[in-house]
Formats: sequence, C-alpha cells, structure tokens
Amino acid sequence: MTKQNITLPNDKKVSDLLDTLDDEQLSDSQTLIEIMSEVSGEKPVMWGSSIIGFGVAKYKYASGREGEWMRIGFSPRKDKLSLYMSCDASQYKDLLDEMGKCGHGKGCIYIKKLADVDEQVLRKLIKKAYDNDEWSKLHQDK
Repeated sequence: MTKQNITLPNDKKVSDLLDTLDDEQLSDSQTLIEIMSEVSGEKPVMWGSSIIGFGVAKYKYASGREGEWMRIGFSPRKDKLSLYMSCDASQYKDLLDEMGKCGHGKGCIYIKKLADVDEQVLRKLIKKAYDNDEWSKLHQDK
C-alpha cells in the first residue's frame, strides 16, 4: 500500500480561512491571492485546512508513490506567511537576497509580513517558481 498525501485539494472555501485572520494577515493574504492568481491564471483552492494553492504539479517517485502538490501556494501562519513553491527555493538565492527580509527551506519561503519584502521581486520569484517544472521532473521515474 502506497502512502497518500494528507494535504489534498478540497472544496473548503478560501473565504472561510480568510475570515479567521487578523487585519494584517488578511491584507497580506488578499495581496498574495491577487499575485498568485495573476501569475498562474488559476483560481485559489484550499489544500487541507490552511493552505491556499494555485495549479497542480504531479509527481511519481521510483518507489511507485505518486501524487499531486500545488505549483505555488501559501499559508497564513500565526507568526509568518509560508509560501510553497514546487521547486527548490535555494535556486532563487539571488532573488531571495534582493527581495528583503525572508527565510527559506527546501520548497518554502518564510515572510513575517509583506511589508518586509519588495513586492516586485516577490512577483518575479512567484512567476519563476510557477513556470518551473523541475520539481515534477525530479519526482518522476528515470
């Protein structure tokens, strides 16, 4: 039996998540939805209970495990915004350095608030991540 992802797209309403946010989180989330919708041409979809995703990247490991993950997305966490990219965020080190105050993991970028970063650089980064299909290729059988 192959392991299934527990975070999947669903029919929960994005507005229900937005209704739980404070003013600053709400404003930042609405801006990210606008940017990611514009970049992707996709409508926002809830993944699990707290992630807003755009587009789908399919993958398949050599083990046979396969699944889907959003191409780009974000989650408004209590103390930061977690941006999910379907690629290795470190490949965009130059843009991350130029963007402003942020951190990153393998496929995530962490921002305390959007006012801490250059929005135009953030848009470039989101566009590059959305257009990058490297993640799907890395997770396919050779």
